[in-house]
Amino acid sequence: MLPDSQRPARDASAPSTAAPIPPLRPGQPPLALLVDYDGTISLTDVSDKILYSLIGEAYAQEDAAYTDGLLGSRTLFASQVKRLPSDPGPVIAIAEAQPHDPTFAPFVRCALELEVPVEVVSDGFGFFIEPALRRLGVPDIPIITARTTFGGGRASMEFPNGHPDCFVCGTCKRQRVFAHQAAGRTVAFVGDGESDRYAAAYSDLIFAKGELVELCRREGWAFAPWRDFAGLQDWLEATVAAWRANPARLAAPKPRPFICGPEVWGGGRTDPPARDAASAPGRP
Repeated sequence: MLPDSQRPARDASAPSTAAPIPPLRPGQPPLALLVDYDGTISLTDVSDKILYSLIGEAYAQEDAAYTDGLLGSRTLFASQVKRLPSDPGPVIAIAEAQPHDPTFAPFVRCALELEVPVEVVSDGFGFFIEPALRRLGVPDIPIITARTTFGGGRASMEFPNGHPDCFVCGTCKRQRVFAHQAAGRTVAFVGDGESDRYAAAYSDLIFAKGELVELCRREGWAFAPWRDFAGLQDWLEATVAAWRANPARLAAPKPRPFICGPEVWGGGRTDPPARDAASAPGRP
């Protein structure tokens, strides 16, 4: 029997709001680190593993439509969560069996010692992230994701970190990028796949592996490859040291054109438009 601290929420209480952005104080490096979870901190896509293990082909068709840019993640997960068993036991067992990058915890500790905020941004089920980070020994950091609950004979999802006017993504990663930039920080995003498209598009620095590498190449976005968080820790320490020696070494955030959201798609959209129509000029 798993302890209660490792079980997903079973109640239907209102989800908490997104974590506030810490103000940038004098002497702090003007840098924020936003990190994807599935395939980045975890070494597999945990949400995918759960759905393919428990649902299989009933999930595959919608997953392919999502990968091809024809279906929004909120639509995908809101549909598929209904197929999960009401008992979270099998779901938790699959999530806990997935491997994770052991170098993430030292990376986070280093960042916090350097006064650089780190947060996890995940467009998946979300409930397994906090227990996984706790098992890894990761210090308490914000987790921006969906809320999945089990109770009343079914699993259900809420999207407290979605965009208020655009319903394509379950978690709007780009809004967290904007919020940290508005606080005066350069945003470095770390990810691995398709769900990172809209965060990477607006970030100032992109660290990419897996499918995100090919996505960046297709879109013409500058990126740096990465393998694990030990390498990123070396980069972080060197970057902060260079900034302390010369603040101009860390470039300020630069506006980028909108490629998603109500600014280009109009409000209330649930699925993305065809990829060749998804970009347009403009950005606050």
